[in-house]
Amino acid sequence: MKKSILLLLATTLCFFSCKKDELYFDQATCITNISTIDPEDGLKSSQTVVIQDGKITKVAATNELHLSKDNNIIDGTGKYMIPGLWDAHVHFAYMENLAPRMFDLFLVYGITSVRDTGGKTAFVKKWRDKSLQNPTTTPRVKYAGPLLDGMPNVYDGSAPTRPELSVGLATIEDVESVINNLVDNEVDLLKAYEMLSPEQFKALTASAKKNNLKVTGHVPLSMDVISASDAGLNSIEHMRNLELSCATNSDVLYEQRKKLLHDGRKDQGGILRSRIHSAQRTIAVENYSQEKADEVLDALYKNQTWQIPTSALNTAMTERPFVRAEFQESFQYLPDSTERKWKERIAAFSANPASETNHAWTEYNYKMINQINEKGIGIMAGTDCPIFFLTPGRSLHEELAVLAKSGLSNLEVLRTATTRPAEYFNIEGELGRIQESMLADLLILYANPLDDINNTLKIDAVIKQGNVMDRAALDKKLAILDNK
Repeated sequence: MKKSILLLLATTLCFFSCKKDELYFDQATCITNISTIDPEDGLKSSQTVVIQDGKITKVAATNELHLSKDNNIIDGTGKYMIPGLWDAHVHFAYMENLAPRMFDLFLVYGITSVRDTGGKTAFVKKWRDKSLQNPTTTPRVKYAGPLLDGMPNVYDGSAPTRPELSVGLATIEDVESVINNLVDNEVDLLKAYEMLSPEQFKALTASAKKNNLKVTGHVPLSMDVISASDAGLNSIEHMRNLELSCATNSDVLYEQRKKLLHDGRKDQGGILRSRIHSAQRTIAVENYSQEKADEVLDALYKNQTWQIPTSALNTAMTERPFVRAEFQESFQYLPDSTERKWKERIAAFSANPASETNHAWTEYNYKMINQINEKGIGIMAGTDCPIFFLTPGRSLHEELAVLAKSGLSNLEVLRTATTRPAEYFNIEGELGRIQESMLADLLILYANPLDDINNTLKIDAVIKQGNVMDRAALDKKLAILDNK
């Protein structure tokens, strides 16, 4: 009898104790039994992640966190969580008819933040403003305003492939005036372009520093890479013109470029730039010097001049991702006229095999990305979508795959699209990791991207600042796009 009373008492005490230990998180989403992949800490199994008020408020082992059944619980068993992805090189203004679809395309493919690297201020700013007004239903947008180019400027609206994305600056005084206007429009960075003179470029970087803005862009054709980096270029898009400074004959190429720029100063900017690239790029790759490359990369590391390789674009002439059926599935979500034109152009393009020059360029890109990573130079994943058949959203996953093929580990690849962009914009304390107090921009995947980077495409849910869009919600967005 005494034993029975003691057992009943112990059971009763345990009941009240266990009930007391159960946790309830008000107006929260609790994702249990999920494997988290933090880009810095790596894989942790059987975790519970609690999201409240758009932020991650708790991360703990599931067996250590006793949740009340009254919580809103999502079972993450067998699934994987990573931070929301960035596409660090997009253009809303390149195809203005496509821009209204880009937000949903980014989100359904897990891109919760983008960096627009060139377009008319008024056009791009309206998308940035929309993202600020709707932080849980749209991707975050950081923007540069127009390309800041010299004269003649390249993207002057003179051809369909050269829409009006830039402003041509004739003098040094123009630089300050245009930047003041961009500051008034609250841009997040500045984009320097290829026809700037050295004097204009240095005025641009000085103004950017004064206004606490980073400068990204292409190395001006009037400069070499080290000079541009030393002058304050914070990042280089496409590794553009890097090869010109890594050749044994880089000094000769530089003198030739100056003459070509002078002789072509009355030509259209796009034509002049193409003429110079055609005259020098292949020669530079054929005369690649490891000694010169090491000198350049050491300077980039010293100056912390990061790289956005757009590697899927740079290798597209040989790799041709756009001919694959699973890649073309994304075309159905584009405007009908765009889908038709892209498929017609791809068919014509595919009729011609890649040249030896194309293969040499691809090989150079793979080698250079690997060396940049080994040097410890920051890399961000970006696509240049929607240029060259790169569907917004879908193309970022192609970029990740090419970065992995270049030699980055899958965890390093994830960093290029999560922690690195957050660091670039000095918001690493609030975004890009699976940690308490971070903004809840997250993806839930069916499969482990550390096993295969292509698993970033196997999306079960997208979470944007706490708003959970499950597979059904994402498919509904795609259905709407498909029917527009």
